[in-house]
Amino acid sequence: MTTMNIKDPRVHELARELAAIRGSSATAAVRQALEETLGRERREGARLADAVGELQERASKTMGEWIDEASLYDEVGLPK
Repeated sequence: MTTMNIKDPRVHELARELAAIRGSSATAAVRQALEETLGRERREGARLADAVGELQERASKTMGEWIDEASLYDEVGLPK
């Protein structure tokens, strides 16, 4: 198993503060915080992937239906 040796005093301070608030050990507090953050990141990544998929689906249904310049401008070049 790989171990971590975190030498940043601020990280230790934050871990102790979170542990005190949660009534747990610093290790448990850090583990929970990492699990919560990782879960949020995974959900956000999945949400973005779903949004991209929806855009791809919509785009595939409109292939060949693109607007050309004749649809945008009149015969003298002004916007319609």
